[in-house]
Amino acid sequence: MDGGVDPEIIRKLEALLFTQADPVSDEQLALWLEIDDVDVPLVVQGLTEELRRRNAALRVQRVAQGYLLTTAADLAEFLHDRLETQAPESLSPAAWEVLSVIVYRQPITRLEIESLRQTHSERALETLINRDLVEQVGRKDAPGRPILYGTTKQFLREFGLSNLDQLLPLSFPDEEPGRPIA
Repeated sequence: MDGGVDPEIIRKLEALLFTQADPVSDEQLALWLEIDDVDVPLVVQGLTEELRRRNAALRVQRVAQGYLLTTAADLAEFLHDRLETQAPESLSPAAWEVLSVIVYRQPITRLEIESLRQTHSERALETLINRDLVEQVGRKDAPGRPILYGTTKQFLREFGLSNLDQLLPLSFPDEEPGRPIA
């Protein structure tokens, strides 16, 4: 795209993102807009600048390896008051612990989670699945073929992450210090 971004393509991008509830990948946007994949970030930047220039109520957010049109953060209180929306019930300390273990150890089985926590985790795991923060991602190649759990795109969206690489690296007591977690 030479000489800047065509304003009509920016309008089309805004319309496409407006209709999508889930993040849209660079590849899908390129296909829909009939442009090269490498030009997508330039068009997204054009829309971002246009929304900022207009002081629009919407923002483009990079989430779960895609783009999503979201409401500007400074309008959250206004929307909450007017629409009487209720924030989701906060997670219990047990659910936070289980989520943390899954985030940094995925894919992981329920028994592996319980072994790390030294307590039952079934109820916390069920809560995380119901909130669409965690999902079944396969089965472990072990006796009984236990279910493996991992995080969802909704987890990335709720925590404002594009991918898991954005998480701070951690090490666990049973691992070598500084060893990255898979």
